[in-house]
Amino acid sequence: MKPPLPFKQSRRHFLASGVAAIFVAVASTAGATIIKGVAPFKPFDYNPPETLGTGGWYFFTPQEARLMEALVECLIPADELSVSGLDAGCAEFIDRQLAGSYGTFERLYMQGPFVAGTPEQGDQSPLVPQRRYRLGLAALERHCQQTLGKSFVELPGEQKDQVITSVQNGEIVFKDIDSKMFFAILLQNTMEGFFADPIYGGNRDMVSWKMLGFPGARYDYRDYIDRHNEKLDLPPLSISGRPEWHKKG
Repeated sequence: MKPPLPFKQSRRHFLASGVAAIFVAVASTAGATIIKGVAPFKPFDYNPPETLGTGGWYFFTPQEARLMEALVECLIPADELSVSGLDAGCAEFIDRQLAGSYGTFERLYMQGPFVAGTPEQGDQSPLVPQRRYRLGLAALERHCQQTLGKSFVELPGEQKDQVITSVQNGEIVFKDIDSKMFFAILLQNTMEGFFADPIYGGNRDMVSWKMLGFPGARYDYRDYIDRHNEKLDLPPLSISGRPEWHKKG
């Protein structure tokens, strides 16, 4: 057995030591500034979120938009707690998401192979959200016209609920897309539109946050950390601020 070689500093040890030295040097010279209250900068000056302007439709056709508005109103009806999914802007939220990177699953691997898997393996469909909505909305409208003699938007409220429930349970079979898959993405995106930050087109006037008492995307919560079991009644705040702030500007 050969005698142990003289100690040689490993490359990993050398790099770790160098990083540690740099960190100590920077920490010893850098000064930290504590900022409280209102942020001294405009949100997203340098890295704005992906959003589209208000007004008009970016992805849905006028007919699809009417159908979407009827669907989100059925999924989230108005009650004593809040407005409906329609009045909260859920259809507009979904429209803008579909017109952006989410609509094409731009950030996901979509080259296949596409093989049906187990529930634990998640979604294995080659259909991107844009195609799911286009096919699903067309199939839903075709079903209503052929079996009920009316457009979905023309049906009375109770009948609309029956149709949606049948789609959810897979009792209505669509030709080009699984009806349960279509309902799942419709429900998920509607809920997202109801509770997401208003900067993305839904949760109009922060209605769901007001309902929940959620204070929103506030810059600083340190004054409230130790105030347990206390109702704060803070008005909700969007990423982009409050509507009245923009009116003043």
